[in-house]
Amino acid sequence: MKSRTIMKKVVSTAIVSIMTLSLAACGGSPSSEGGEAKSEDDGKSVTLEFQQWWGPEMPEGTLKEICDDFTKESGIGIELLSNPYADTKTQVAAGAAAGTMADVVGLDGSWVYDFAKQGSIANLTELMEDDGYDDSQLSAQIQFEGNTYMIPVVNFAYPMYANMDILKAAGVTELPATREDFVKACEAIKAYDSSIAGFAIPLSTESPNGIQNQVMTWLWASGDSMLESGKPNLSGNKELEEVVDFVKELFDKDLIAAGSYSMVESDMVEEFTNGRVAFMIDGVSHLTMIKDGNPELDFAYTTVPVKSGYSGTVGMEAANWGIGIAENCEHKKEALQFVEYLLSPEVNAKMAALANAFPGNTKAEPDYSKSDELFVEAYELYQQCETINEFTGLPTSEDLMRSFEEQLQLYLDGDTASVSEMLEETQKLWEPAFE
Repeated sequence: MKSRTIMKKVVSTAIVSIMTLSLAACGGSPSSEGGEAKSEDDGKSVTLEFQQWWGPEMPEGTLKEICDDFTKESGIGIELLSNPYADTKTQVAAGAAAGTMADVVGLDGSWVYDFAKQGSIANLTELMEDDGYDDSQLSAQIQFEGNTYMIPVVNFAYPMYANMDILKAAGVTELPATREDFVKACEAIKAYDSSIAGFAIPLSTESPNGIQNQVMTWLWASGDSMLESGKPNLSGNKELEEVVDFVKELFDKDLIAAGSYSMVESDMVEEFTNGRVAFMIDGVSHLTMIKDGNPELDFAYTTVPVKSGYSGTVGMEAANWGIGIAENCEHKKEALQFVEYLLSPEVNAKMAALANAFPGNTKAEPDYSKSDELFVEAYELYQQCETINEFTGLPTSEDLMRSFEEQLQLYLDGDTASVSEMLEETQKLWEPAFE
C-alpha cells in the first residue's frame, strides 16, 4: 500500500505552544477497569494505568480481555482509563502539563511534537535499545529529533460514510463521485427532509481535528497538498482556496449539521448513527459502534468526492491508534513490556481484526474472514487509494489545526472578506512553527 505519512517521521525543532488544558475542561472522568498486578518490582506489585479512547471503539470488553491476558502472562496489572477521543485528548494534555500523565497513553500522531518537545512522553528509541527490541517489525514510528516517541499500534482508513436509506428516499441513485455531485446530493436530501443534514463538520476548538478529517481530506482526495517541501503552502494555493470555498458553499446552503462550532467527532458519529446526517467522513474504527447503536442502519462506504476533471489516484486519509509511555512513569521497563505485547504479531493481528484496522506489526496476519462485509469494502477502497495525512508529525499540529479552524470560522461568518485573505492570515499564523 502506498503511503506518504504512515512511515517514519523525523520532525525538526520548532517553536511550540505547549498544551496546558486544565482537568476542569474534561468532558468527563475516564472509566476505569482492569486486573490487579501479580508480579513484584523491588518487593512491590506493579500496576500500569493505560489511558486511551480505544476501548469504547472496540467490541465491548475486548480491550480488557487483551490486557487481562497480558497480566496473566506477565504479572503486570493494567488499569484501563477509557473515554471518547476528545475527552481522552483533553485529559492526556492536562496530565502532560501537570506531570501526572497515565503510565501508558494512546496517542494521535498530531500530538507527538507537542508532548515530545514538552518532555512529557518518554524516548522509546532509548527504551527499545536498552531492551534489545527489534523495531524492524514495526510498520511505522513517529519521531521527534531522530528519536521515536509514538508507535502506531493499528492503522485506519477514513472513507466517506453514506446513509443509503436517506439517499434512496431523497432520490439519490448514485454515490457522489465529484464535489458537484456531492452538493447536488445534499440539496436533494434537504428538499426531501429539511431536518436531515447532508454532511457534518465538527469544528470545536477543543478538539480541532475536524480540519484534518473533514476539511483537508477534500484537498487530499484530489491529490493536492497544503505543504510544499515540508513547509506551509496555504497562501495563494488555488486548490486549497477551492476546497475552503466548497466548504463555505455547504454552510451557506445550510447543508451542514447544526452546531458545528461546538461539535466534536463523537457528536458527529451520534448524529450519523441516529439518521440525522446523510454523509460523514470518519475512521472505520467506528463501524462496530455505529452498528451496535443502530443495527437497522443501512450505510455504505465510498471515497471522498474529488474535484471535477480529476482522474488520478484518489487520496484517502489514514490515521492510527498510537501508543507512548509517560516520562513520569515510574515503571518504564514494565510499560515497554506492555507496548511490545500489544505489538507482538499474534496480539497485534487480533487487535487489528477487532478494531477494523490494519496492523502496526508487519509480521501480523489478521484474520478478516469474520469481519463485517463493510470493513472488507473499506479495506478494498483503502487498497485502491493513496493514503495520506499531512498533519502527522508536524510541529504543533494541534495548534495548526486550531488556528486554521478559527480563521475558517471567521470566513464562514463573513468576518473575513475573501478566501485568499483567510488563507494568507492562516499562513502567517503557521509559519513560526516551522522556523
